[in-house]
Amino acid sequence: MTIKAQEKYNVLFIACDDLRTDLGCYGNDLVKSPHIDQLAREGVLFDKAYCQQALCAPSRISVMTGRRPDNTRSWNLTAPIRRTDDVVTLPEQFKKNGYFTQDIGKIYHNWHVDGHADYPESWSVEPVMHYGTHNDDVPQVRGKLPENTAGTKWTKRLDVPDEAYYDGRIAQKAVEALQGFSGNPGQPFFLAVGFWKPHLPFNAPEKYWDMYDKDLIPAVYNGDPPKRIPEIALHDSWEFFRGEPNTLSESDVLELRHGYLAAVSFLDAQVGKVLSELKRLQLDKNTIVVFWSDHGFQLGEHSLWGKNSNFENDARVPFIISVPGEGMKGHKTGSLAELLDIYPTLLELCGIEEPEGIQGKSLVPVLKDGNATVNDAVFTQHPRPMYYKGKPDVMGYSVRTDRWRYTEWLDFDTREIVDRELYDHYYDDKESINLAREKRFRKVVDELHRKLQGAIVEPLVKR
Repeated sequence: MTIKAQEKYNVLFIACDDLRTDLGCYGNDLVKSPHIDQLAREGVLFDKAYCQQALCAPSRISVMTGRRPDNTRSWNLTAPIRRTDDVVTLPEQFKKNGYFTQDIGKIYHNWHVDGHADYPESWSVEPVMHYGTHNDDVPQVRGKLPENTAGTKWTKRLDVPDEAYYDGRIAQKAVEALQGFSGNPGQPFFLAVGFWKPHLPFNAPEKYWDMYDKDLIPAVYNGDPPKRIPEIALHDSWEFFRGEPNTLSESDVLELRHGYLAAVSFLDAQVGKVLSELKRLQLDKNTIVVFWSDHGFQLGEHSLWGKNSNFENDARVPFIISVPGEGMKGHKTGSLAELLDIYPTLLELCGIEEPEGIQGKSLVPVLKDGNATVNDAVFTQHPRPMYYKGKPDVMGYSVRTDRWRYTEWLDFDTREIVDRELYDHYYDDKESINLAREKRFRKVVDELHRKLQGAIVEPLVKR
């Protein structure tokens, strides 16, 4: 089987926010995600794909520049996209090679730093629906709003149409953009569609809540911190509690987990609208579809809510690539991948030269043969404190191999090891016991330490 590289492939680049691998195609039978599941049947699903940092801005900047956070020097929500002069973003490289590039929705995070989200460098036309905050996503309807029947301050349950919220309107605008492209077949396009869900608040329209029976939603399976965990690995779940104590009741937890599932199905429906229009217009015959989330999310696991850690639930992401024609169909690969790899993969598929400084690896060998290996290890990191001024005190670097997750917490200035974590995913995929201090795993720790050191030789930011 071969994949034919050609300059005229279109690219539909679909991003979402805070999506775990809680999807039917990833083996969660409770979740109603038929449209994303169908995309997985039409392409290659990466079962072990990981973000570079479990926070919106640094993760997205890494994807869009093909560089690790230590290279982009983006570890928080306020770093600019172009902190160094030599950055060439992914859509910018497509634009330089004759593509019409368009951004609808949240692709970059930091619109408030970079004005109009890197226009005109990255995009042929000014982005739309990319600004605001998640809390600004209040329902827009004619007349009086229906009653909110949700039970927490983080949830809303209203009988409103999809288009009342950002993602419904983003899907609508993406459909309109595809219709415009179909009338100009001589112009290849790179269309980025960034959905805001399932990020907080969990406010999907009521019909998506109704898809789930509350009695069937499971409780948190590992709600306690791992045994022998260093305190620095945890956090205060600031996104939910804003520094206040966690006072969630059992009914609150169930409501939040229900709201998250509703938000996932709401997202799936919007993805389905875009993919359906792609097929109706027959653009699917020459369009690569990429689906990814910027990071995962904790829903009470390890006592945590939100992201901002190096645990598997934060670092692991859904990631699917569908290539028209001869690409593999319906294959779930266990080959390790990083979101960093999206950049060189798309360039190779489209026959575009790779600019200097790209740190990811092309996954085309895996798209040809799902058993192929491109990465023997992948890397995620996160600073402490989570929200710092100037520079972090400590950086946690995590390496994931097929079996192990190993994390070193390093003093940001001296690079001395502050603490370590080691989890054996063959026997403990819930990461419930930190094995780093056990003598019997000393050789494993030493080997993973060397892998990690080789990946973080980037010089520290000049201070």
